[in-house]
Amino acid sequence: MSKPVIAIVGVPNVGKSTFFNRVLSNRRAIVDKEEGITRDRIYGEMEWCGQSLCFIDTGGYISDDIDFFNKAVRLQAAEAISEADLVLFMVDGSKGPSPTDKALAQFIRESGKICILSVNKCDEYNSENRINQFFEFGFKNILPISALNGRLTGNLLDAILELLDLSKFNEKISKDDILRLAIVGMPNVGKSSLTNALLQKDRSIVTSIAGTTRDAIDANVKWYGNEIILVDTAGIRKLTKLKDRIEFYSTIRTKKAIKSSNIVLTLVDAQKGFGRQDKNIIDDVIKQGKGLVIIVNKWDLVDKETYTMKNFEVHIRNQFKTLDYYPIIFISALTKRRIHRVLEIAWEVYERSNSIISTKKLNDVLKIILKKNPPPMEKGKAIQIKYATQVSNNPLIIAFYMNNPKKLKIQYRRYLENQLRKYFDFIGIPIFLSFRRK
Repeated sequence: MSKPVIAIVGVPNVGKSTFFNRVLSNRRAIVDKEEGITRDRIYGEMEWCGQSLCFIDTGGYISDDIDFFNKAVRLQAAEAISEADLVLFMVDGSKGPSPTDKALAQFIRESGKICILSVNKCDEYNSENRINQFFEFGFKNILPISALNGRLTGNLLDAILELLDLSKFNEKISKDDILRLAIVGMPNVGKSSLTNALLQKDRSIVTSIAGTTRDAIDANVKWYGNEIILVDTAGIRKLTKLKDRIEFYSTIRTKKAIKSSNIVLTLVDAQKGFGRQDKNIIDDVIKQGKGLVIIVNKWDLVDKETYTMKNFEVHIRNQFKTLDYYPIIFISALTKRRIHRVLEIAWEVYERSNSIISTKKLNDVLKIILKKNPPPMEKGKAIQIKYATQVSNNPLIIAFYMNNPKKLKIQYRRYLENQLRKYFDFIGIPIFLSFRRK
């Protein structure tokens, strides 16, 4: 890591995600009165006094295995502590020490990591004396804060910088050099399994329970010297099928992850086939102008026949003709079959999305296209396209300057896009054509 990592740990509902969102000045983690909302490790970066800091939000630590998730969340918290340069141990000042707090305190002491015991919910003036009940944990650095209203959080951030050896941290990579790769799809298609397979470690909790992943979770991976941020997301259902507010917030986080990404991997369940909701998700990705790779997962569970893979691909493309221009990969995240192709294809699409077509080359092709099939006349008047130029990439926008853009029919606009795709390598990239009067 090129910046200090601070792991926020504590029992459920002590305010970890509230603090995480406050220091990031962004509602990155879902916050709710219900316990156990955060499950995976969630990373976020901020700057304080000119120093970049990376915070890890973790799920609520429960020492007993009341359900399956408790053990998985504890493992995630343990991973966060092992990664961290400093542990921010958060407790609830309004309730006092609990047996689970004491168990977690012992675990942190045994880790040997630098620790600040942060006593949260000191919301009012003169509530700082709540820290006194936590001196029994034996930590030297104890500070009161209010994550809810921000009281004393600046003091806490100052203390973090004082305790860290900042000389060994060095920011080297520009954000412009990093591919942000969102992994999206319906619930239980294998998004977290693919994330873990690409990282070669258990970064996200994986279960057969739909809705296990709730937040959009970032993970860094280095691929042939290139920096890639994988963003594991919650499954997207139809809005009418959302069961509760947590699922609604998860869907919002996923849509934000798509918007902030460069390329989107959309997973389809090979057993269930390509359905209407898969189409809706892909349609949303294309409308946002994001590079797209379609991943058909769980291929190991499909009964194989001759040309089954080809037939499945034809079936997808026949249902959604636009997908003729997007790559489709068949993998098994479970057995790791063909997963090496995922980052290869994603990086190829990323490089295409950053390319700029010279205006001369574009107009040389335009002349050929117009000569082959000129725009139809409108009420006896010729429609003349004078020239074209690429005005943007990410999303890719090509502007056509002409005498009467409003009269150009939709069929001819589609013809122009299809012809441009024949002459240029736009595989995996949505194209937006803009028609302007000149």
